[in-house]
Amino acid sequence: MVHVSHLAAALAAGYLGALLLTRSRWTWRSPRSAIVCWQLLGLALGLCAIGLPLEIGLAPYRAAVGPALVAFARDLRAGALPPGMTAWRGALVLVGLLVGVRLVAATVTHLVHTLRARRRHRDLLALVARADPAAPGALVLDHPSAAAYCLPGMRSTVVVSAGTLSLLDREQLAAVLSHERAHGRERHDLVVLPFGALCRVLPFAGWLHAARDAVSLLVEMRADDRARQAHTDGPLAGALLRFATASATPTPAGALGAAEHLEARMDRLVISRRRRPPRVRAALALAATAVLAATPLITFLS
Repeated sequence: MVHVSHLAAALAAGYLGALLLTRSRWTWRSPRSAIVCWQLLGLALGLCAIGLPLEIGLAPYRAAVGPALVAFARDLRAGALPPGMTAWRGALVLVGLLVGVRLVAATVTHLVHTLRARRRHRDLLALVARADPAAPGALVLDHPSAAAYCLPGMRSTVVVSAGTLSLLDREQLAAVLSHERAHGRERHDLVVLPFGALCRVLPFAGWLHAARDAVSLLVEMRADDRARQAHTDGPLAGALLRFATASATPTPAGALGAAEHLEARMDRLVISRRRRPPRVRAALALAATAVLAATPLITFLS
């Protein structure tokens, strides 16, 4: 029962940690650390949701979840279950396995839908987009609305609209292109993907949707930081302001757009100028979430 209490505590701590992260503002000043925290939290919550019913159901084996599950399958096939392995414990084992299958299936389904949407959009770009010296390395769509986004993949594609070219000056456009290339290089789509899948599994869990939105904001802020390494804050802030006042086109499905979370990102540019990055707080959060994620892993293996 020790492992059960550990898993239950880790599940509760993970839930509280997710609520805390969605409300924290240190994450704005250290988005890379916060993204790692979210990834570890997602791993911990998923493993706890699978491991808790398995641990209770397989308690008669007095072993870690992994070896106990192998022994249970062997005994079930032989028709010789150990004493105490009652029907309700078998039902809990089934629940744990179903949770695992549901999480994996939702992730795969979400990934397949996203890849299909990207493939359709790439096919469309091949027909209507063009290269333009004003936006080196990007494709240009002849559309008057403001749009700039990254279509991620093994070979990511940056797309801007003709409206964006007329809206931004050269330095602002360069900052936006750097922002979008950062999405592709760091594969921010893979960071957001698990949270989108979890929202498909639990569509009525408001805290999960808040977590997904928080992670989506953080990847935009991280891409802003990469753009700020190559450009000053001024061009990026000016570009965000112009996007905010222009008629922007919605970001296509499966893409990451520059015109997302504009108000928070502009506020952050002002805050980060006068505050130093919270290194100690970020380090403590990373350590805490690493320990939290290690708890179910240890339970599964030892």
